[in-house]
Parts: sequence; structure tokens; C-alpha cells
Amino acid sequence: MNPLNLFRRKQRPSDHPAGIHMTFAQSSVVHSVTRTAVMLRKQTWIFPIVAIIALSLLAFSVRTAIEATMKANLKSQLQTLLNVEKEMLQTWFSVQCSTAETAANDMQVREAIYDLVEEFEKSDQVAPGEAPLMRPGQIAESHRKLRSELAPTLSSHHFVAYFVADKQKRVISSTYEEFIGRRDIAEYDHFISRALDGKTTVSAPLPSVAVMKDEFGKLRTGVPTMFVCTPIRDARFQVVGALALRMRPEREFTRILQLGQIGDTGETYAFDKMGRMVSNSRFDDSLILIGLLPDTDHVRSMLNLTIKDPGGNLLNGYRPKARRGELPFTKMAASALDGTSGVDVNGYRDYRGVPVIGAWTWLSDYGMGMATEIDAAEAFRPLYILQWTFWGLYVLLAISSVAIFIFSVVVARLRRQAQKDAIQSQKLGQYTLEKKLGTGGMGVVYKGLHAVLRRPTAIKLLNVDKVNEDSIKRFEREVQITSQLNNPNTVAIYDFGRTAEGVFYYAMEYLDGIDLQTLVDRYGPQPEARVIHILQQICGSLYEAHSLGLVHRDIKPANIMFNRRGGEPDVVKVLDFGLVKAIDDQKQSSMTSDGLTGTPLYMSPEAIQSPQSVDTRSDIYAVGAVGYFLLTGQPVFSGSNIVELCQMHVSRLPDPPSQRLGRPVSPELESSLMSCLEKSRAKRPQTTRDLSLLLSRAPAANEWSIEEADAWWGKHERGHTNMTQVAIDEMGSTPAGVFDRTMIKGS
Repeated sequence: MNPLNLFRRKQRPSDHPAGIHMTFAQSSVVHSVTRTAVMLRKQTWIFPIVAIIALSLLAFSVRTAIEATMKANLKSQLQTLLNVEKEMLQTWFSVQCSTAETAANDMQVREAIYDLVEEFEKSDQVAPGEAPLMRPGQIAESHRKLRSELAPTLSSHHFVAYFVADKQKRVISSTYEEFIGRRDIAEYDHFISRALDGKTTVSAPLPSVAVMKDEFGKLRTGVPTMFVCTPIRDARFQVVGALALRMRPEREFTRILQLGQIGDTGETYAFDKMGRMVSNSRFDDSLILIGLLPDTDHVRSMLNLTIKDPGGNLLNGYRPKARRGELPFTKMAASALDGTSGVDVNGYRDYRGVPVIGAWTWLSDYGMGMATEIDAAEAFRPLYILQWTFWGLYVLLAISSVAIFIFSVVVARLRRQAQKDAIQSQKLGQYTLEKKLGTGGMGVVYKGLHAVLRRPTAIKLLNVDKVNEDSIKRFEREVQITSQLNNPNTVAIYDFGRTAEGVFYYAMEYLDGIDLQTLVDRYGPQPEARVIHILQQICGSLYEAHSLGLVHRDIKPANIMFNRRGGEPDVVKVLDFGLVKAIDDQKQSSMTSDGLTGTPLYMSPEAIQSPQSVDTRSDIYAVGAVGYFLLTGQPVFSGSNIVELCQMHVSRLPDPPSQRLGRPVSPELESSLMSCLEKSRAKRPQTTRDLSLLLSRAPAANEWSIEEADAWWGKHERGHTNMTQVAIDEMGSTPAGVFDRTMIKGS
């Protein structure tokens, strides 16, 4: 039961207009306060105890609920971050594999490798004591040719070296000549074997066998290195060897993983099948201080740190009782090395002994695992703050429980007074609000009544949650722009004002009809004659706006009302000039949305690619898309998401309406609509008047008669009493016909 119900009385329908007013009974408040005072006088010692017990139960239930919610959210966030990092890493692996395969499939590279394989096979066939059959000159030439052909790939893709192995895993060519002929390099065995099995793979980072420069320019062995290894095939598609290209893991591999650092303590890292970290930790400096890394110049955790559980928090001074090599793997590492993926938000110790939460997975194809972790203290900080808050409330309640009760009564009275003030704002000058029609992009629309004229109007109020200087300027600009337009097919503005409480509003025509979206959704594709009749009225409204240097930017079926007005059927009204752009006017343009502006189903290619460059021909594209929708009952393009839909508008040619309908459409009408949907603005009709002339040449032009329109409205109007409200009920909270505005922000 809501405690505030004690202070409310039921409202009679005759008291006020429905859904607007709420009345508080003074007698109920006095009665409730009196009864509470009696209880406090009789049993003052019980109230604090009851309050503390109630607060304790509340604290426990709230903490439990928040903890469960936080754990669910953290689990989702960790898993999402891990999946993103995994996808990024696998994408990078795929790129490296593709590059290596491209190099291995190059005919010149293959011929050089075939020569080397042949020469080494000849040497294997020589009996002991016989002269070798290998031709040093030929081998040197093959080495030179191979290095020359691989040089562009090595340079452009930042590979630092290469080697080629034959089917006996013997190195037959290498950047480091001292390795040629060796077949005992255990570190290379795993990825060479996979390549000889016909699979291109990327190795986990490993210490280099060759002497090479590290990232600081120092020559040494044991430098972190990676290989991408791919099979070499002969003309019969049989594997004859393997090509391996060497990479520096700190260049891209580690950087990709470092993108997974969230907060102050979050990190994402990789480790090999020995539990050895193969990327750099973000805590290298502190790892030196606690003794996990040697205190030497340029030391890094990569290949120098195993993921072991020390048994306690080393940052707090704990020292393990066993040597590092004898310690068990962390819970995460043990699970991953068993090939199991998981998420743990209950907490476990990491390689520093710090309690963390994390998610992990094992990449079996690459022989490595990866994990993303964050300190539990940081992850659950809001929960700890909540606990201290409740302790503070306990103290406060124990000291001043009575004061809290009195304060709650005062707050209730202030709330009641604020509601009374809000009720007064429902009277807007000469207008009385009757009912809410819906919510638009920047305001709320009500049906209202003028006090003297008794004329129904649609009144748009600026949303109080969005009141600032920019929104006021845009709101006033929408009124000013629409007021300049006098075409009978453009919605008319009656009045503009501001209440004493600072609520901006304007009054406009109340349109008792349906929008074109509802027309097609309910009655299907429209006949050609009627489509032409509708489009020519839209062209008339837009021609006036375009003549004043204005671009609508959001022409769509939901922004075009279809009415019976002044005794005339099928009267079109163009709505919502809130996104209109003044051509060559940077100041006014800046008042509109900065990103992608409009509705993707009806947006021109240039509105998607360069929103600030739209002009009148962008509206013509949208008019063509609306006509296509009216004629076929379907939008020009349909996609599973906004990105796909926008890409279709930019690059895909639309199907002709006749093909979409499966029946003939007059060539003149089809040509007019398809010309509007041209990707190039230069190929579209240059003005809406040009489009109207094209439409007038169609055989069905002027065939839609008043008699047919009257017959249609006579048949359907009875089922559309207050059609605007029907549209609202079907479309949801935003009215289909009253200044709806959709704004999509592009990324």
C-alpha cells in the first residue's frame, strides 16, 4: 500500500478535466498527523526501534537486490568486453593469416621455395661419402629471389623476418642464415606442424631463438616475438613446406589487448599454455616493487610473469610461503588452461593476490588464453558507498527520528503545493487543455480549445526537461519558419506564447485526419491517380518552403496528414518543420541536430554521407520515397538495422515499383518516382514544381475525382471519428500526425 494514499481523496469525474488535476484533502492530513502524534506520545520508545528494524530490513533487501543487479551487470559487461577484445584479436589474426597466405600463393615466391625444396631433397638423397648434389650458386640465387619477392610484404605489413621450413621441419631459408638447415627448434614445432597440416595459424608470443633487437634497440635473445605461419602448396595442392613471418607482439597484439583497460584497475591480458603472460600488464611498475619482476631496465611482464596465486594480497605486504614456481595457478588461469571459458563476479585472487572479478576464454586454435579483470574494490565501490550510507542513516535515525518524521510531513506539504502550481500551468492564456495527444522530439502536444473562438487547436508545449537557451531558440525558430508558409497544404500556426511559469507553447491547426503512414498501413497501396494527387499537393507545400530557402529534411508519411478540410476531400497537410534547414545559413543550421538528421527510411544519400550539404533536392528524394511507399505499400529499402538501411540508400539501386508490385505501372509515374530516387542530385528533378510537371504527364493525372474521394471518405470516415487519436493509439506514445520528429545520431 502506498503511504501517500492516506493523504489523498478520490477525485470525482466532475471536479476537473480527466487526467489533469489532483486534489489533497486538508482534513485527511490533519487527521493523519493527529493520529501519529497520539502514537508518539503513548509509545515513543517503540518508534525508533521499529524504524531501525524497518531500515535494517530495507537495507538488507536493497543491498541484496543492488548486489544481484550489479553482479548481473558486471557479468554482462565483462563478458561483452572480453567478446569484443576476442573479436578484435581474431580479426587481427585473420588479417595476418590472409597476408601470409597471399604472400605464400605468389607464383614467384612459390617457385623460389620449390627450387630450395628440390635442392635440399637432392642433398638428402646423397649417400655417405659421396659429393653433395646441392648447387651453392643455385641455392644462393633462390634465397636472393625469395627475399626479394618477400621484401614488399615484410616492409608494408611490418613483418621483421621470415623463414621457410620443408616437410621435415627443416629451415631451408631464413632472414637469419645461421638457422638454415636446423630442424631442432622446439619453439617453432607447434605452428610449423599446423601449417604442414594445411592450416594457417598465428603463434602465441614466445621468446626469440635468434639474436635480434628488442623494442629498445638492444641485441639479445629471448625478445618477445610472434609468427604467422602458412602452408606452401605445389601445383597438385599438396603441402611441400611452410612459410613463417615474424611479428613484434608489442606493435599491435599488445595494443589491442590494452584497449580492454576499464577504470583504474581493469586490464585485459593474454597467456600461453604454460600460464605465462604473453602481453604486458598495466601494473609493471608495481610488480617490480612487490618483487614479481626483476628491478632491471626496460623489464616487462610479457614472457616474464606466470599467472600464479600468491595466496594473499602482495600490495598489502603479504608474502607467500612457497616459491613462485610451486604456487598454484589463479582460479581464472586454471580454468582457462583446462580449456574452459567462464565469468566470476564473486571474486578471486589475481597474480598480485588482489581480489578481482573477471571473465576468461581459451583460444585453442592459437594456443593461448585471454582474460579481462578489474579489482573487486573498484567494481563494487557503489555497493560499499551504499553500505556506509545506510550506517549513516542508522546514526541519523537514532539521533533524530522525530525530526525525520516531521521533515517527511513538511516534504509532503511542499510536494502538494508543487503539484498545485503545476496544475495551474494547464491553463495557457486563452487556451484550455483538453487532452494530451502525444510527445514529439522537442515538446508535448495537447488538444486545446480557444476560450472565445471555441476553435479546436493543437497546442505544442516545449518539454520542460529540455528547457535551455538552445531548445528555446529552436522552438521559436520552428514557429517562425512555419508561420512564414502560407500554402494551403502546410499546417497553419495560430498563436505563440509563454506562461508565467516559463512554459513556451504555440497553437496550430487541429487536423482531424490520418497520416499517410496510417493510410497505407490500414488500406494498403493507393491507386496511381490518388498517389499523383497527393504528391502534387506535397510538391506545392514544399515549393513555397524551397522558394524561401528552406529545406524540410524530414519528409516522411508520418509527417504528412490526410484530411477532409473545408468541404474538400483528400487535403494534404505537411507537418513538422522543426528540422528545417536554412540554405547557406550556418548560424541557423547550427541550431539543428549536429549529426544524422531525419528518418532513415526516407533519407537521401547526401543526408547520410554529409548532412550539412543537404538542399532542396534532398527533400525531392524523400518525396519520391513517399510516393514509392504510397504506390507499393512498402518503403524503398528495408534493413535489419540503421547502418544497413543507410548503406542501401547510399549504394543500392531501388527496384522499380512495377517489379515490387508484380504488375504494370504507368511508365510516366514510375519514371518520375525513380528519377527522384537517383543517387546523384543532378539527375533528380531540380525543383518540386519540375516534379509536379512530370507527374502531370502520367495518364492517371487528374483522374482522381472529387466524387471518388468523397465516396472513399464517406465509406471510411465513420470509422475514423477523431482519426488523429486513432493514429496515436496505433503508433504508440508519439502521435502519428502531430509534429512527430525522429532524430537519428550517426556514429
